[in-house]
Amino acid sequence: MDTLELRPSDKPRAIDPEEWKVRVDLAACYRLIAHFGWDDLILTHNSARVPGTTDQILINPMGLMFNEITASNLLKVDLGGNLVEPSEYEPIYAGIVIHGAIYLGRPDVQCVIHTHTEADIAVGALEEGLLPLSQWAMRFYNRLGYHDYEGVSLDLDERERLRQSIGSHPVLVLRNHGLLATGRNVAEAFSLAYHFERSAEAQLKIMAAVAAGAKMVVPSPETCERQAALFAGNEPRLQGQREWPALLRLADKLDPSYRT
Repeated sequence: MDTLELRPSDKPRAIDPEEWKVRVDLAACYRLIAHFGWDDLILTHNSARVPGTTDQILINPMGLMFNEITASNLLKVDLGGNLVEPSEYEPIYAGIVIHGAIYLGRPDVQCVIHTHTEADIAVGALEEGLLPLSQWAMRFYNRLGYHDYEGVSLDLDERERLRQSIGSHPVLVLRNHGLLATGRNVAEAFSLAYHFERSAEAQLKIMAAVAAGAKMVVPSPETCERQAALFAGNEPRLQGQREWPALLRLADKLDPSYRT
């Protein structure tokens, strides 16, 4: 195993070990999103609930690229966007609106990932949204929420509509805007974001082939539902756990500074 092990001196003494672990995972998530090309300059935001709290989250500072995010420079804020601990940075207010909506309405959610990729936006702009055209997409069959575009999310009153749109689904498609993937930990949210991205990319390529004259094959609804249930398991289980250690090793090889 070549994962970089955290030395005691690497963790500030004032930070609870459980919180530090979440900080490291979330910082790695930022670096991995940048590595896969899903970032959008200093825009978009990912967050995690502070362990042991219901109204505090960790989120990126305004003005930093994703490859600059570290475990220690993540901001700790309440769901109103107020800094819980002092920082030279401020949070992105749209992130507070969007992420706060999910955390307020979904106590099961511990992490939220928000992306603006071309594939996410393109599929979200289609009336039919994501179709079950690939094995990647099967896990989302009848398990996606959709939210109509209302402009940049700066109004707190949009929170209630966001909560209604996501319902109990793990992923919310923000039409003409991007994606929200949630998880019971960082690894699960990242896994869902990854599989949605691959699903969207595959769908757009299939649709391009159809436009050129090819015929599209869509599995039966029974098959799609069976596969979606298989991915979720008979009892809801965390997704993304098997690959997360390998993804952390990748983040370490790219640049281990995210752990500081």
